[in-house]
Amino acid sequence: METIKNKQIAQVLNEIADILEMKEEKFKPIAYRKAAREIESFPKSVSSIDDINELKEIPGVGDSIAKKIMEISNTGTCNYCEQLKKQIPADVVNLTRIEGVGPKTIKRLYDELGVKTVKDLEKAAENKKIRNLEGFGEKTEKNILKGIRSFRKRSTRFMLGEALAYAEKVINQLRDHDNTVKVEVAGSIRRRKETIGDIDILLVSKDSEDSMNYFTNLESVSRIIGKGKTKSTIEFDNGLQADLRIIDKGSWGAAMLYFTGDKSHNIKLRQKAIKSKFKLNEYGLFNKKGKTVAGKSEEEIYQKLGMKTPPPEIRRDNGEIEVASEHNLPNLIKEDDIKGDLQMHTVFSDGVNTPKEMADAASKLGYEYIAITEHNTEGLEVAGGVDSKDVPKYIKKIKSVKSKTKILPGLEVNIAQDGLLTVEDRYLKLLDFVLIAIHSNFRMGKDEMTKRILRAFDNRYVNSFAHPTGKLLLRRDGYEFDFEAVCKKAEKRNICLELNAYPERLDLNGEQAKLAKKYGCKFSIGTDSHSVLQLQNIKYAVYMARRGWLEKKDIINSMNYKKLLKYLKRKK
Repeated sequence: METIKNKQIAQVLNEIADILEMKEEKFKPIAYRKAAREIESFPKSVSSIDDINELKEIPGVGDSIAKKIMEISNTGTCNYCEQLKKQIPADVVNLTRIEGVGPKTIKRLYDELGVKTVKDLEKAAENKKIRNLEGFGEKTEKNILKGIRSFRKRSTRFMLGEALAYAEKVINQLRDHDNTVKVEVAGSIRRRKETIGDIDILLVSKDSEDSMNYFTNLESVSRIIGKGKTKSTIEFDNGLQADLRIIDKGSWGAAMLYFTGDKSHNIKLRQKAIKSKFKLNEYGLFNKKGKTVAGKSEEEIYQKLGMKTPPPEIRRDNGEIEVASEHNLPNLIKEDDIKGDLQMHTVFSDGVNTPKEMADAASKLGYEYIAITEHNTEGLEVAGGVDSKDVPKYIKKIKSVKSKTKILPGLEVNIAQDGLLTVEDRYLKLLDFVLIAIHSNFRMGKDEMTKRILRAFDNRYVNSFAHPTGKLLLRRDGYEFDFEAVCKKAEKRNICLELNAYPERLDLNGEQAKLAKKYGCKFSIGTDSHSVLQLQNIKYAVYMARRGWLEKKDIINSMNYKKLLKYLKRKK
């Protein structure tokens, strides 16, 4: 049997959690979701662990869940999950991917309308049966149909983190192959787009046929879609596809340029080449006589066109060609510029590690500081969390932690439906870092939601607006609000907009960050980590920052500890 991937194990655990939630179990769903989150981000193949005690060392994995993980690793499922599915035989995995359809909704739709699949749900909504259920109505029914359309549109795409992991594994395997001269990933992955359709890989080989055979026979390949002398397409077990193209060494730069830039960037670049009396394609840059004048590297092609080389992340015809032609490209933020992480959770709320464990792990990453930003309990159902009245005690506990990395005591505070914060000012002013976020009532109208956010920004103690659009990649679209008005108010009130690095969020994305920068906004970066393993996700927020043309001066995490504290205290 094929090795069971960590993501597959996590999916089974999440399915168990969903069904338990339908059965109105209180604490078990939280435990299974915690374990699933840890398994999915675990750096080692969990199915290769045959010692139950080693499994129990994974945060959030106790004896009972460890036994189920071992069973899933061997069979792809577990008896407990199968028994639960018999009690509620609905397609929980796909139904929960539809925005606005949670486990409890599925249970009601199954009990009252016999809905088991997405197709059943769509039929019930089209036949106007859902609106007649108590607590639903016509608006909910229309939102479900809208959610189904979004689900179908998203079903062929993959999150950047998942696609990048597959791409890097394949690239490393190809790099180690004897006949490989040069190999790199191109396409939307190289541009670090937050969702990916497929993987584009370019390779220079000493033996094309041998390289193609090696590629199509990699262990992770589940299906060969096409195989040729210069191009082959494979599919992985999760449905993600990868194209390998064999490139001549002399055309390497031209091919990398062609297969990296998006369609608009490439069209405008070809138009620029024509104006300069050249012809540009994936094989090179040619003069009027058809002679190659550049092609071995991207840099020499851009140079011949009178340009600096735009970083791959910004090649999408959003002003980069004009700025590169003026030799005035921004000095984009790099991962090494980040001095700390400004959102994470510990055992004080729904995390699995202690504050000290998070701080010590951050120290190993070279961070000067972290902000521990636990959820506050008011207005949010989480395991644990910090009550307003317990803020002084919480701060004392955080400040008692001894670590090389400094810890800023913070909270992720909920914005209530009326725009007020769920923690009183007398407690907020004690904190070093105050994040605010929307965790409920996502379906408010655009004007109402905008007023809600703007009112929250009036609070003098707010430092940053967490995951500002509320989207979950490939699962939930963001709520509607006037982005321009929010950016203007954020700049006026000196409130940062967060670049959330959690792989399922990447919120803000690059396009939104670039627009916010236009309005003078500053940004904070937070991994939203719930364990030490997730601290390494910081790179995803840096990718979004780079896509948004952000520089060190735009991101407060690039400040050292002393400067950051001074900056934050201006709010108090």
